[in-house]
Amino acid sequence: MWNPFRKKEKSLQQPATGRGWFNIIREPFAGAWQRNLEINQTTVLSYYAVFSCITLIASDISKMPSRLLRRDSQGVWQEQESGQIAKLLKKPNAFQNRIQFYENWLNSKLCYGNTYVLKIRNNSGEIIELRILDPNKVVPLVAEDGSVFYQISPDNISGLETQVTVPAREIIHDRFNCFFHPLVGLSPIYACGLAAMQGHHIQEGSAFFFKNGGKPSGVIEVPGSLTPENAAAIKTNWDTGYTGENAGKTGILSNGAKYNPVSMSAVDAQLVEQQKMSAAVVCSAFHIPAYKVGVGDPPSSDNIEALEQQYYSQCLQVLIESIELLLDETFDLNGNTGTEFDVGALLRMDTERRIKTLGEAVKNTIMSPNEARKKENLPPVPGGNSLYLQQQNFSLEALSRRDASENPFATGSQPTESNPADTGGKALSEAEISVTKTLIRGMIKQ
Repeated sequence: MWNPFRKKEKSLQQPATGRGWFNIIREPFAGAWQRNLEINQTTVLSYYAVFSCITLIASDISKMPSRLLRRDSQGVWQEQESGQIAKLLKKPNAFQNRIQFYENWLNSKLCYGNTYVLKIRNNSGEIIELRILDPNKVVPLVAEDGSVFYQISPDNISGLETQVTVPAREIIHDRFNCFFHPLVGLSPIYACGLAAMQGHHIQEGSAFFFKNGGKPSGVIEVPGSLTPENAAAIKTNWDTGYTGENAGKTGILSNGAKYNPVSMSAVDAQLVEQQKMSAAVVCSAFHIPAYKVGVGDPPSSDNIEALEQQYYSQCLQVLIESIELLLDETFDLNGNTGTEFDVGALLRMDTERRIKTLGEAVKNTIMSPNEARKKENLPPVPGGNSLYLQQQNFSLEALSRRDASENPFATGSQPTESNPADTGGKALSEAEISVTKTLIRGMIKQ
């Protein structure tokens, strides 16, 4: 690939911090490296809590369909299913579908703190593919004037045969937790790596413990003195006869020798509690409710929607909106057009609550019957596109006019005053009117 920026490479500088670039996070505390306590990324990823958190987040976001929305003249967002952008959202490149693409995006971001996506253009300059790069083969560089470039090492999956340096406009850089430099993201593993290593060592110890039949190691106490040769022979005979596959067999000691176990049992060491604590620390670093990865009991509440809403707002929302914003910038979308993940694929209610919600939406003229039926994947019905409202409902304007009248509580037409001329210049009293009505009724009956 032709590189027009080669002359500027001498003036480009790598960010001052080196954290987050290597598979080994060097030291969780001073002196850890000398004690062989460095946090190895590959080992940490094999710990079940870290693996579960990363794969859960990646799968939950990737299963949400990404859509291209456009605002119509009435201000309603409508999905656009045609065009190059909509095509890329469904099939970002030749070897990945949208689920694989976004899983790869989130895996890179959560494991390394950075996701780099190379824009592949045609001869007209249009973006025809988006390819996620290996984060270990990309280094951001800053020029003297502050402009940003990215140095990409050769990688067959990206189509680069030689090392190139490209400007920032050709790279989508999604970074996470930029504590030390705005171009260098940090994975949550930076915060929970030590707990993950602890949990990994507990699992290793438990596996070795039960591989040997659950028999703790110990010391063979022999009265008197022993030569190094005799001590080595006793140890060899014991390891050969009563450990590994022979663990649990009956041991024989002579000449007053005693076997004294020195290791704590699994119960004494409280391995289960330690394992739960390590997993809980990992979940807190990823902002995932612990019960979602099998740590602890699920909450007693039966409101699944509220639990999913909490998981979305505390963990997924910032990751989703970050991808949406980067895609909008990539395709130069204005305020009336944008990309959006369909969060409804995650926040699904139970059947009873969902039907009740749709019914209330139709009743309160928020949705038409056909719109509610579409939510349930049902065909439209005749007349279902109209909004319905009960007749006795009044607008606020009508109620305001009613309250402004002299008698707001009057109903029907008001009785008119009697004309004195009609009664010989004298108004009838209520008693006279009542008597007159009685006489008329009697005449009618006769």
